[in-house]
Amino acid sequence: MINVYEQVNQNKFRSGLIISLFVVFISLAVYFISQAFGYGNEYIIFALVISFFMSGVSYFWGDKIVVGLNNAKPVNRKDFFDFYTVTENLSIANGTPVPKIYVIDSPAMNAFATGRDPEHALVCATTGLLGKLNRTELEAVIAHELSHIKNYDIRLMMIVSILIGTLSILINTATRASLFGGRHRDNNDNNNGIFAIIGLILIIFAPIIAQLIQLAISRRREFLADASGIKLTRQPQGLIDALKKISQDSNKLETASTATASLYINNPFKGNKIASLFSTHPPIEDRIAALNKML
Repeated sequence: MINVYEQVNQNKFRSGLIISLFVVFISLAVYFISQAFGYGNEYIIFALVISFFMSGVSYFWGDKIVVGLNNAKPVNRKDFFDFYTVTENLSIANGTPVPKIYVIDSPAMNAFATGRDPEHALVCATTGLLGKLNRTELEAVIAHELSHIKNYDIRLMMIVSILIGTLSILINTATRASLFGGRHRDNNDNNNGIFAIIGLILIIFAPIIAQLIQLAISRRREFLADASGIKLTRQPQGLIDALKKISQDSNKLETASTATASLYINNPFKGNKIASLFSTHPPIEDRIAALNKML
């Protein structure tokens, strides 16, 4: 059996390691591609500005966009007493403000949290999840989502999006440049050939590698939210039982999209093998195995 604090620390360390590797990879990729196609620092800055702008829109208005895409509606204490009071009680224990509470009218079992920080956050659950989980299981799910908020996972993934956006802009421009003759390079030494080869290789493989690392970060944050949620409720069995019910549910969340898939407590694309290959979530079995070690 592993102590819940040890599990949290392990997940934090692994998350930090993956994020560090991601930053190093993106930085090297941007450098080699810019050198291969003669782009100066001003172009890299331009790509960063565009990425920051796109991510900023998501950062400040992303919660409203997600709520609109899912047709989620705000609820009150009277209509969803358990959901409301569980969120209130756990927020107090979590040391964070009570988030806005929304519900999606869907038989599918799922939930998500979003918001740029604890002061601007919301928690949303489907009516299917609220109707099929007992209070202990619901506490475990909400604790998982509140942990995402406290751990600033939304902000972290925004930073990841900025880095990937910068790389994407540079790659798209470099690809067009290679097709139409490229930019003029002042250097004429042998390094040009080396940079050109590395640049072309990165144009092909960098997006794939970046996507895989992004998925690894997202999956690791799910493990961290599971462990942090258990640290909050002290009941691993509650989350184990909830995840089992969620994984066995055959209903699909029709409002889910690839743009918001990483927010949910479980991959919303059940039965879609292609989408599962690039899932932002670790397999339920792996999450349950990790939780069993805390019993």
